Amino acid sequence: MSSTAPDTAPRGHIPGTRRPHHPAVTAAPRHALRRAAPALAAYLAVRLAGLVFLAVWAHRRHHGVWPMLATQWDSRWYLGIADHGYTHTLGIAYDHNNLAFFPLYPLLVKAVAVLTPGTRASTGLALAWLASLVAAWGVFAVGDRLAGRRVGVLLTVLWAAYPVGLVQWMGYTESLFTAFAAWTLYAVLTERWLSAAAGSVLAGLTRPTGIALAAAVTVTALLALPIRRSPRVLTAAVAAPLGWCAYVGWVGVRLGRWDGYFAVQRMWHNELDGGAETLRWLRHLFGQVSRPELFLVVVSLTMLVSVVLLGLSVADRQPLPLLVFSAVLLLIVVASGGVYFPRARFLLPGFPLLLPVAGYLARASARVRVLALTAAVAGSAYFGAYMLLVWPSAP
Repeated sequence: MSSTAPDTAPRGHIPGTRRPHHPAVTAAPRHALRRAAPALAAYLAVRLAGLVFLAVWAHRRHHGVWPMLATQWDSRWYLGIADHGYTHTLGIAYDHNNLAFFPLYPLLVKAVAVLTPGTRASTGLALAWLASLVAAWGVFAVGDRLAGRRVGVLLTVLWAAYPVGLVQWMGYTESLFTAFAAWTLYAVLTERWLSAAAGSVLAGLTRPTGIALAAAVTVTALLALPIRRSPRVLTAAVAAPLGWCAYVGWVGVRLGRWDGYFAVQRMWHNELDGGAETLRWLRHLFGQVSRPELFLVVVSLTMLVSVVLLGLSVADRQPLPLLVFSAVLLLIVVASGGVYFPRARFLLPGFPLLLPVAGYLARASARVRVLALTAAVAGSAYFGAYMLLVWPSAP
């Protein structure tokens, strides 16, 4: 979403939000980019450090870096959709129906590849890298809006140093989705309602968890409606979930059954079970095996820490749209009965959960800040490489 003039003026107060104590990102794009430059430079430094660490480790194991980033696991599914489109039937084979993957990213890959040299895999990777920079800028913009430039920069670095942050530079949809999420939440905070609606629709066409962002926009808009009484607020409330609903509905029509999309998810062993599967895994990893797999421990700790951070976000009275987005995203991940190992990746777009940590580090001494960020960056570099070179399954 752009940082242009707001849709409505003068602005009213959004229920559940607070006025920023520090200057927000201004309306001038050039000035906004200059303000975000330290955050973007730090983001690139963190991700390049992870990439170099991966390259060195991969070289010693005689693996190529580019194929791992651009063509494996989910990347292969998206490239298949870009090449051949979607299947027409549900089928009987588990984990083999490409209708589980939302369409915007493979459509972008297909469209952009026509205009650029190289393969579609290279195009997909380039799009992911570009989207990650747009996402980092949006993450900074939200943090800067709420608590000032230092918190914005720290929030961006923490998001870059996420334990499985390497996914941000793979041919996956997490970076694109986070870009939509960050700028949509920023649009809500600044009452750019039509921009928020557009961002939510696009996010809903990108990942299944787009419904979490739609919930944030719709709930906030409905609460603001009695105050604003604006058709733009009403439009945002109604339009926000349309992208997600459109794809789910299209899958149903394509398969000839009203629950077509959910039937596809069942073929991927992915249903909501209220958290029973999550609890089973936690008991198994921490109470039944003497040497649990390191990657699964990282996934588990990421989920548990995210629950704590959500509590801290509520205690910190974070703005309502951020709380709704984080809570629904976390609920979807924790309450899922599907595969366990990608859940840290599924939580990657939940950058508002890192705001309490960014705020603490902003107030901490320089020594604490340096030690914490160094540990986070080193851990992200190691676990990202471990995820691709040692862990035998998908990220």
